[in-house]
Amino acid sequence: MTRQVLTGIVFGAFVIVFATRGVTDEKEKAADPAIERARREVRLLDDIYKSSIVLITEHYVHDGNDLPAGSAFKALFQAMKDKGWHEVRLLDATGQPYNDENWPRAGFEQDAVKELLAGKTSVDRVVVEDGKRYLEAATAVPVVMEKCTMCHENYRDVKEGTPIGALSYKVPILD
Repeated sequence: MTRQVLTGIVFGAFVIVFATRGVTDEKEKAADPAIERARREVRLLDDIYKSSIVLITEHYVHDGNDLPAGSAFKALFQAMKDKGWHEVRLLDATGQPYNDENWPRAGFEQDAVKELLAGKTSVDRVVVEDGKRYLEAATAVPVVMEKCTMCHENYRDVKEGTPIGALSYKVPILD
């Protein structure tokens, strides 16, 4: 075989492996208006969810007998998924999850938590599943008030503002 044929085979194998991973090239990601719309949607959802959780905790959670805002929002996240809008998961970033559902899944979620703990406020990537594009994104969830420790005693010694978790999103990219 000639060097050109071997190079073509290696390049072709790389393209196939990369494409089957479902991750879009960074340049394509930045230049695609549909991806930018999905990123904007994630920012909007993130602001709504986090602001609402804080407001509910401030105004409606008074003692350990009250429904924790996190529990209410997990039900809301499930409703959004069931209706086909998007997926959202609450992830632990401390290594001591409130419950086992909050462990970051292998792959994007685990990688995203590492990046968030290293100082990023958000991380995203584009994936293709069954011929459809999705934006997977994760945003840091810091300790924002002492009242959080009412339900999460393991955060008592965490400095306010430190990421203790993340919201992980999977949003359809609409062309």
